[in-house]
Amino acid sequence: MLKWLYIILPLILLSPEITAGETPEEKGLAIAIEAERRDTGWKNQLSDMEMILRNKQGEESKRTLNIKTLEVENDGDKSLTVFDNPRDIKGTAFLSYTHALEPDDQWLYLPALKRVKRISSTNKSGPFVGSEFAYEDLSSQEVEKYSYKWLRDETLNGKETFVIERYPAYEYSGYTRQIVWIDKSIYQPLKVEYYDRKNALLKTLTISNYRQYIDKFWRSDSMLMVNYQTGKETLLNWKNYQFNNDLDERDFDLNTLKRSR
Repeated sequence: MLKWLYIILPLILLSPEITAGETPEEKGLAIAIEAERRDTGWKNQLSDMEMILRNKQGEESKRTLNIKTLEVENDGDKSLTVFDNPRDIKGTAFLSYTHALEPDDQWLYLPALKRVKRISSTNKSGPFVGSEFAYEDLSSQEVEKYSYKWLRDETLNGKETFVIERYPAYEYSGYTRQIVWIDKSIYQPLKVEYYDRKNALLKTLTISNYRQYIDKFWRSDSMLMVNYQTGKETLLNWKNYQFNNDLDERDFDLNTLKRSR
């Protein structure tokens, strides 16, 4: 989904090393484009996830869910998330259509009420089913969703990274900015700091245990979101990634959302 590639090629020379950015803004954008280029072409994906919620006292509750994702040409990805456990949340389903420039379309199916709730475009900063992830954190990270600035190169936990700052283009984002550490070898994020609307550090996402699939695409086994303002944490443990499945647009419509079990 390299919509900006042909626009900025006269300004920068895109290469894996990202050495030709004339300004910090051009270099930051070039890094984001290269990261997206390397993760384009996977078509669709299935995965399972365990979500662990921890409160300020360290008490835990666990949920299991499965996720389908469809790569969409010239737009953001579509995803369908269905909760399997515990019993009180079983059957809850979340459908998301990510868009590059327009507000994302998102719906939540609540089986207890047997109805679909549309997530307001002005409420994407709200928590996703009690976790420390906001609805806007769950959308695919299209290049056009942000403007960028390269800050520095830095070693993080023994890995060489680019450190870039990105600023949400979305009018109702809950964040003023995000700082992202991107692994230079695989162009995947290792850490993200989120700053709230008052520009105070709100939370940090740490992403680890990457594995490569079908000799090209890197996926993480673990994501930990720590909220410094609430003292709560959400850990996502991913497993059973599958690619090239028999999925199409019909698997991601509102009727499918209502039938999710």
